[in-house]
Amino acid sequence: MSKVIADISMSLDGYVTAPGAGPAHGLGVNGEAIHAWVLEQPRSAVDEEVLAASFEHTGAVVLGRRLFDIVDGPNGWGDEVGYGHDQQQSGAPPCFVVTHERPAHVRLADRFRFVTDGVAAAVEQARAAAGGKAVVVMGGANVVDQALAGGLVDELRIHLSPLILGGGTRLFDLVGRTTLRQREVTESPRATHLVYDVVKEQ
Repeated sequence: MSKVIADISMSLDGYVTAPGAGPAHGLGVNGEAIHAWVLEQPRSAVDEEVLAASFEHTGAVVLGRRLFDIVDGPNGWGDEVGYGHDQQQSGAPPCFVVTHERPAHVRLADRFRFVTDGVAAAVEQARAAAGGKAVVVMGGANVVDQALAGGLVDELRIHLSPLILGGGTRLFDLVGRTTLRQREVTESPRATHLVYDVVKEQ
């Protein structure tokens, strides 16, 4: 069965976007710094390896509707930039969007499938499509929180940026006490990449 991985970049004070996040500013106003390890060039060899390995081992992706509206918007994903940022988009995995209602118009219709009956159903459908590779819950914060709270996540990956925002969209607002087992710490000048196994309650 495919492993379910929650994978998200976060500031040192626990925010995954800066204040003012919305269609015009997907990461909040000046929130791109949270993702400097991906966005700024040249990337360090460590960051390049983390990004490429994640893309290679991802079989399907789960994301929320607000994040979908940004990545499918006019300034969102395209042929050059998409899941995995600038990895080869011709081999990009299918994306399952958790939503209450399918949007009337989808720009990148071939990349997205819409699930209207919750995060667990989206993860189940993503597993069926992943071909044995990992299912990655990429965000936003609410969908990652729901997946963790629902006991759906096997592994949590946090890309911790050396940045204090003081506000924005906080991670871990929904999930209660969760035990993690730290498995890997990889450092670069722009991020500390943390990998945790999620300890399932007996």
